[in-house]
Amino acid sequence: MLPLEEHLYLPKDPKPVNKDKVQQLLKKEKEYYLTKTKKSKENFKTSTKTLPLGVPSTFQYWDPYPIAVKNAKGAYLTDLDGESYLDLSMGFGALQIGHTHPELIESIKSVLEDGLLYVSPSALASKAAQVITERFKIDQVRFTNSGTESIMYAIRTAKVFTQRDGLLKIEGGYHGGFDPSMVSAKPNLEEAGAPDCIKPVVAKGTTPGDVTPIPYNDLKYLSQVLELDPTRYAALLIEPIMENIGIVLPDENYLTELHMLLKRYGVLLIIDEIKTGYTAGPQGASALYGVTPDLITLAKSIGGGVTVGAFGGKKEIMEKITSNQASHYGTYNGNTLAMQAVITVDAILTPEILEQARQRNIRTLFQINALIENYQLPTHTVGFGSKGSVVWSPLRVRNYRDYKGIDFELAELNWLWNINRNIITPPGLDEQWLVSILHTDQDMQKLVDSFHSLAIELRSH
Repeated sequence: MLPLEEHLYLPKDPKPVNKDKVQQLLKKEKEYYLTKTKKSKENFKTSTKTLPLGVPSTFQYWDPYPIAVKNAKGAYLTDLDGESYLDLSMGFGALQIGHTHPELIESIKSVLEDGLLYVSPSALASKAAQVITERFKIDQVRFTNSGTESIMYAIRTAKVFTQRDGLLKIEGGYHGGFDPSMVSAKPNLEEAGAPDCIKPVVAKGTTPGDVTPIPYNDLKYLSQVLELDPTRYAALLIEPIMENIGIVLPDENYLTELHMLLKRYGVLLIIDEIKTGYTAGPQGASALYGVTPDLITLAKSIGGGVTVGAFGGKKEIMEKITSNQASHYGTYNGNTLAMQAVITVDAILTPEILEQARQRNIRTLFQINALIENYQLPTHTVGFGSKGSVVWSPLRVRNYRDYKGIDFELAELNWLWNINRNIITPPGLDEQWLVSILHTDQDMQKLVDSFHSLAIELRSH
């Protein structure tokens, strides 16, 4: 069990920030953004004619319009205006190996002439499956084309195995676009009810079935839900570390005790490692906390930018697919590009290489934390593995309700401040940066310097 103190750095003597000052800076930074991204604005106007919001995925949109990218290499993106940006979003965590890693590019080229799609078994698929099962210590795995698919099939398999239809999920947790997993993903608290009686908030246009949201880091609440209806639930879907609302860490022994509680009621544990995976460590976050899930879902970092997902777990559960009781299909499952990417990324991301990225992240967090203390800012840093986050609250965030109490104006200013200094972090105001294996200390110093300049402005008169 990892000590919480290794990853969480709360401020010792925070002081409030002048709200008028924040508004002035937001107005100034928004105006500057418009002047430096003119070609992105032109691209946006053209794109909105054929793409809703002008983007292929709503995640890619931000107000007033997103930067349009021309190319990417290593740790940097170049936009249509020719500006080079330090990329710390890195595909929402998919690019642990960085952009266009030369080994991945060469390995993909090596299989292109053999065919892109067989819709038949291949030696590449067998090798990729061996790679994933050995890395994540599971019995069997099936490949998909996205994280959403991985979640969908893991839930289906769990329901068939347990012969139950109920699903538990964490309030505020995001697990892709499958109807059940969208329940209470960042819900409006007016609809979500009181903290001691959480109501499911259903996304428009979805038919999720029987889904019960529960708070993260609250075993008592989970115990009460299970006791109320002991044979209702097939599985609990959970991220080991919540990464839809910054980085929210588990309490001491939370995950291990949660798993023991679930076992008493015959409820499977589905751990979603789509956003953690290699970014957390060589075998993901679960292994670091000593938890063996019944089923695990993977995507993002296992493909290095190539579209791929996976789900797997204990043989007796995956046997339901073998016996065709739980269906799993997909034309593009196991395609040559995806399988070659999985194999190559696994070879690149050795424990030693990942540790170097983690240490670089720790050094960055320490430097930013020192600035927080020096300027007595009402914020704190959280990190895990190769990811870090600045949380604009002086208090630790333990669950979604705590997250709703952070200062989102300061979060927006911090994000916009970075963008205007050519540093891209995810646009959700609650995401985290990723230190890929191609980032350097000099790259990360740019983030520290940007935060330092913001701290100076926030405390200036």
